Amino acid sequence: MSLLLVTTALSVVMLLVLSSLTRSEVAGIREWKQANLMAVVALLLFAARGAVPDVLSIELANALYLGTITMICAGFRRFLGLPVPWRLLAGGALGALSGVVFFHYMVESAALRIVSVSIFHGVVCAAIGIAVRRPAEPRLRYPFAFTRCAALVLALGHAWRAGFYIVDAYQPYSLLEASFYNLVFFAVGTLALPALTLGAVMMANARLIAASAHAADHDHLTGAASRRAFFAFAERELARAERRGSGLGLLLVDADHFKRINDTFGHGVGDLVLRDLVERTQQVIRKIDYCARLGGEEFAVLLPDADSRTVLAVAQPLRAALERAPQVAPGAGRVAYTVSIGVAMLEPGENVAGLMARADAALYAAKAGGRNRVEVADAPEKPGAPPPDGLSGSPGARA
Repeated sequence: MSLLLVTTALSVVMLLVLSSLTRSEVAGIREWKQANLMAVVALLLFAARGAVPDVLSIELANALYLGTITMICAGFRRFLGLPVPWRLLAGGALGALSGVVFFHYMVESAALRIVSVSIFHGVVCAAIGIAVRRPAEPRLRYPFAFTRCAALVLALGHAWRAGFYIVDAYQPYSLLEASFYNLVFFAVGTLALPALTLGAVMMANARLIAASAHAADHDHLTGAASRRAFFAFAERELARAERRGSGLGLLLVDADHFKRINDTFGHGVGDLVLRDLVERTQQVIRKIDYCARLGGEEFAVLLPDADSRTVLAVAQPLRAALERAPQVAPGAGRVAYTVSIGVAMLEPGENVAGLMARADAALYAAKAGGRNRVEVADAPEKPGAPPPDGLSGSPGARA
């Protein structure tokens, strides 16, 4: 009785926790809430065995509890983006409930009623464990692993429970008897829902955190990395390049006459041009390269493990690819645009700010030289040396 009441309290707590996630738009929350609501009613009916008619404490209670594992499974399937096999789940639940009814009214056997219910619960738990696979996102791995292990352990527990009771199917048995084995198997049956719900909450919370981190690290318009994420990545790559003695290149890419595009076609088309720029850039650069939007129409591409030849082999094709006029919007026609690119290679002892400053100067030179071109930055100035010709202008004069 104490275990029933504790489990009921846990289900109420899980219901309140899930209610706090209702507005998060995480798929599966609704089904998990419904499962815990049904569990609260079912557990109270189980606890009332002997005080209420058997049809309530046996048939209705078991029907509701079969519904809980059904809805839990449906919630996980929706969360994972998988189709919910409603007919299969409903058929299995009805089959298990039919066993409960048969072994209550036709052939009295409380043990076989447990077997009927345990088989369905075990199969569904196994299905959940199989469906919850290892995710690619590191933030999701622990909650997914916890849920998968919990589901598979519960499946084994239900199989053991069914096997145990089928051996002594016709021995007298009471739901609330105080024997050790009954307590263990009762815990397997009643604590399954809180354990799976805990896994569901952990998975939902991890996905929300991952989504928030992704939003913070990516530009919402183009999908490129954000300025903050770029500088964090650049610092890590700089440290790695210094440790390994490898090359590190930087491209600063700026759309030419972007204001003219906005004024001529509207800001909606301008946004589509920026998206197109990022999409084409991702197609040209290497998989290990890192593309970010620094602001406005200016983008950066960091190239780890690259020498000057590799960097130019990326920069020149990128400029050529972006020169082609794309069809960016229905009715807008072909909106031609070009980019200017400033290239800089990391020099010994240089920091990210210095690398950015030289690439920015090269970009300014590309703008001043007629746009739609690639300019390579000079090596850092030595102390006391005069600035190189053509690079002393203000970057703010860039069009």
